[in-house]
Amino acid sequence: MRTTVNGASLNYEISGSSGPWVSLSPGGRRALAAVKPLAQRIAAAGYRVLIHDRRNCGAADVLLAGEAAEHEVWADDLHALLKQLDAPPAFIGGSSSGCRMSLAYALRYPQAVRGLLLWRITGGPFAAQRLAREYYGQYIAAARSGGMAAVCAMPHFRDLIAAHAQNGERLLAADPQAVIATMTRWSEGFLQEAELPVIGATAAQLRSIKAPACVIPGNDNTHPKAVGETLARLLPAAELNILFPNQLDADVVPPEDWEHKETEMAGMLLAFLQRHSG
Repeated sequence: MRTTVNGASLNYEISGSSGPWVSLSPGGRRALAAVKPLAQRIAAAGYRVLIHDRRNCGAADVLLAGEAAEHEVWADDLHALLKQLDAPPAFIGGSSSGCRMSLAYALRYPQAVRGLLLWRITGGPFAAQRLAREYYGQYIAAARSGGMAAVCAMPHFRDLIAAHAQNGERLLAADPQAVIATMTRWSEGFLQEAELPVIGATAAQLRSIKAPACVIPGNDNTHPKAVGETLARLLPAAELNILFPNQLDADVVPPEDWEHKETEMAGMLLAFLQRHSG
């Protein structure tokens, strides 16, 4: 299904036909398929689960603009989408970038949150520098050297064009300098938050979130275990769940490592949901 929110056409799916609403989002710029198996597990337990392609991801529109941080833009889009579905308040959750979006959602729309499902939390200087380069730095360099045609040729944007053909025309028509300015602002936002407890929120902001939260820390240098544990301490109503006891000295562990633990993680999330769905 498709709908337009805040000027962006988004692709979305709903699993389940009744029960409390849950929204799940993947990490990175991955498409909704990355969380579909988890969504189906949760829906089978009696929930309606929304998954969607955020703008600049999957089969959604590419719109490389905005004054707010990208995860804040995503949060605004998600709130508008959930309102269309008459879903708020809902349980909001996600991995990595989806986790940042979920925290932004809770800060911007506290009355629209029943609870938070947060896993693979990003934070620290290594994560800030790596993600600023991964999400923005490489595309800034491409736009400077070869304009928007060079950006379109890079794997991520090539996939976005393949998934939603209009993205090719939109990207080629974009002003490279405007795109560079937006991505530079987004990149600098990451770097400026390297010393925060988590990327995207201060300690005071996290302490202000009253919604219950299920926190599952990551296990690599981009998603340090200690960052997830700190998040659980700062959120007033957090429940800490450890899926991986040990952290690996790796930039980022492959998605397969977490997919192999999906049954166990789904059990943690469902136990939380059942406690807070009354």
